Amino acid sequence: MTMTRRQFSAALMAGAAVSLVSTRSVAAIAAPAKARNVVLVHGLFADGSCWSEVIPRLQAAGLNVTSVQNPLTTLPDAVASAQRVLDRQDGPTVLVGHSFSGMIVTEAGVHPNVSALVYVAARAPDAGEDYTALAKTYPTPPASAGIVFDGDEGRLTEEAFLRDFAGDIPEAKAKVLYAVQEPFHKALLTGKTTQAAWRSKPSFYAVSTEDRTINPDLERFMAKRMGAKTIEVKASHLALISHPEEISGLILEAAGQGG
Repeated sequence: MTMTRRQFSAALMAGAAVSLVSTRSVAAIAAPAKARNVVLVHGLFADGSCWSEVIPRLQAAGLNVTSVQNPLTTLPDAVASAQRVLDRQDGPTVLVGHSFSGMIVTEAGVHPNVSALVYVAARAPDAGEDYTALAKTYPTPPASAGIVFDGDEGRLTEEAFLRDFAGDIPEAKAKVLYAVQEPFHKALLTGKTTQAAWRSKPSFYAVSTEDRTINPDLERFMAKRMGAKTIEVKASHLALISHPEEISGLILEAAGQGG
C-alpha cells in the first residue's frame, strides 16, 4: 500500500510526538522534585538512632528530617508507621530506607508526598515478589547464620553483629549499636509488598561493597532493575554510620540539592 506525502508527514509527526512524550516521561522519573523533607526508616537489628550520623548533615542543608521508629512487628504495621509520618510532611519528601526497610520504602513510597526514594544497602522487591526466594539465588551472606530467636523475636548475636553487620565500625561504637538492637518478630519476614514505588518514583541506591548482611551482587541487581542512580560505597552493611558523607550526599541529590 502506498502512502501519500501528506500521510507520510502526519505519521512522521505522530512518531515524533510519541518519542517526545516518552523522553519527557523518562526525564520526569530521572529528575526528582526539590524536596524540603526527608523521612528515614531503619531496618532489622537497629532503631531510629542508627541515622544519627546522617541526620545532622541533612539538617545543616536546611532539610526537615524525621527518623521513623519502625515497630518491626509485621510489614503492614511497619508500613503504617511510615505512612503516618509521611502524612505529616508539608510537601515533597524523600523517603529513605536501610536494609529490611527497603520493603517499607517500596510499599509506602507511593504516598503522594514522596518525591524520591533512596535505598541504602536495602531490599527492593517488585510488587508481590518473594524477596526470600530472590535472595536465595545469590550466595547466603554470613550474617544470616548469626540470627537467633527467643520465641517469635529474632536478633543478631553480638559476634555476628560486630563482625558481619557493623564490620567497619570501631568496636566500642559497634557495641553501643548492639546494645540498642531492637528485636524483630518472625511475622515481619513473611510480608510481601503489594506495589513497587520505584516503578514510578525517581530512585537512588547505595551499594555496600563489603556487605556481609545482604549480598552486594543482589544489591547491584536490584539497583539496576529499578534503574536507580547508583553509588558504590566501600563499607559494611552500616554505610549510613561508617560513610555518612556519601549517604547524605546521595539523599541530598534525591532532594534536588546535589548531583
